Amino acid sequence: MFFYRYILLFSGLICFYSCNHTNAEENDSLLLQASIPDEVISTTTNKYCWQSTYDIKNAIVNRVEVPKGFKRTEVKPNSFGDWLRFLPLKPGNPDVRLFNGELKRYQSGHAAVVDIDVGSTDIQQCADAVMRMRSEYLYSIKDYENLHFNFTSGHSVGFKKWSEGYRTVIKGNNVTWSKNAAKDDSYKTFASYTKTIFNYAGTSSLSKELKKVSDVKDIQIGDVFILGGFPGHAVLVIDVCVNETTGEKLFMIQQSYMPAQEIHILKNLNNTSINPWYSTNFTGDLETPEWTFSKDQLMRW
Repeated sequence: MFFYRYILLFSGLICFYSCNHTNAEENDSLLLQASIPDEVISTTTNKYCWQSTYDIKNAIVNRVEVPKGFKRTEVKPNSFGDWLRFLPLKPGNPDVRLFNGELKRYQSGHAAVVDIDVGSTDIQQCADAVMRMRSEYLYSIKDYENLHFNFTSGHSVGFKKWSEGYRTVIKGNNVTWSKNAAKDDSYKTFASYTKTIFNYAGTSSLSKELKKVSDVKDIQIGDVFILGGFPGHAVLVIDVCVNETTGEKLFMIQQSYMPAQEIHILKNLNNTSINPWYSTNFTGDLETPEWTFSKDQLMRW
């Protein structure tokens, strides 16, 4: 509104604003363009089953460099942390879109958009995006035993039983199983499972499944900042790096939000020198573009 009022009063500022607006857009895109390393990591055995083609050049590890003096923490190959680090991003820094294709109103808080679908209904919101990442990883390594989540009612619903042809029958707070489908562990069946999870689970149920991390400085890739409630919010830690001299850790986080929208990496609006990384040395609360978390809201699977 500041610029618009002055544009109406001083037409000569139209050109000034236009030039500065363009520069701001260029700086935002340079955040990722400048971070592409000279030597691109060219191979990974991780699978991203929603994609028919995977472009590793757009993986987080190749698109977002660590600040000077830092190095990425070590993770085991094919672990959840390794899988998250190689998540594919959409080229450049496009706008975030909602489930219905419309633009999200607030477009100033993201550094990149993850290249994954959001669905066509308003269900893949904040906690759902966290569960989507966890479930996609477990599905990709065929760890069906650990692929389960709790409904808000407290009932555990696992993909292994779902893939055997059983489906949930929900009556009020009562959940039972009924076998009414053939055995099938295809991605289509997996997608129907996650859609049901997103409908009946949320920050309240997910926060009860996770364990508190006692010290934020022990943060790991795959951890979750979460406030369970109605509403609550959750963001997922998708990368961590450490200063080789001081031991300071930085982390990167992603989210979906309400209404359901594309998953996106969050900018650090309070410390642009390390954006989009956040430091574990923050005092007080963790301020993200659209939510504030306390240190004791960091949790782990």
